[in-house]
Amino acid sequence: MILGHSELRKLIQKNKLITGLSKRELENPEGCVFDLRLDKVFKLKGKAFLGIDERETPDTIEVASFNPKKRSSFVIKPGKYYLVKTIEEVNLPENIAVIFKPRTTTYRGRLILRTGIANPGYHGPLYFGLKNEGNIDFEIEMGARFVQAFFLEVKGKPVNKYRGQWQGGRDTTKGREKQI
Repeated sequence: MILGHSELRKLIQKNKLITGLSKRELENPEGCVFDLRLDKVFKLKGKAFLGIDERETPDTIEVASFNPKKRSSFVIKPGKYYLVKTIEEVNLPENIAVIFKPRTTTYRGRLILRTGIANPGYHGPLYFGLKNEGNIDFEIEMGARFVQAFFLEVKGKPVNKYRGQWQGGRDTTKGREKQI
């Protein structure tokens, strides 16, 4: 079941379900989602590996960041892919998961958002992939709302809460590592 804002507000007050929300989202949210904002953009460099027991992700180079005192934009050229981070962070209890979807403006402008799920027990910032699959530049203002978060109640206790190595929101593996 997707949780509505009345339930989400209770969870925000009780256990800081999500932090860093904009005034707009706290006071006047729409529908059944919270819109999340763009904080940082990273270029990826190096190699990647996904094995049975080990993995390695590319190094990250920060190329843009949000500054609430100064408006700035970032241009994503056609064919380019970036790792991005949200301003907001989540603190998920063992009965809440989050699914992410792009806001429609992103794909109307040919920008593709690569998302996943935040499992029960995860806490930290959120990272996604952004790729311009169009043939025109896509300019995005830092701090702009670009992704929607749907909070879901998980029925039944999970066997284990999230305990992966991405806990806390790091952006890369910093070399090859053994998977948990």
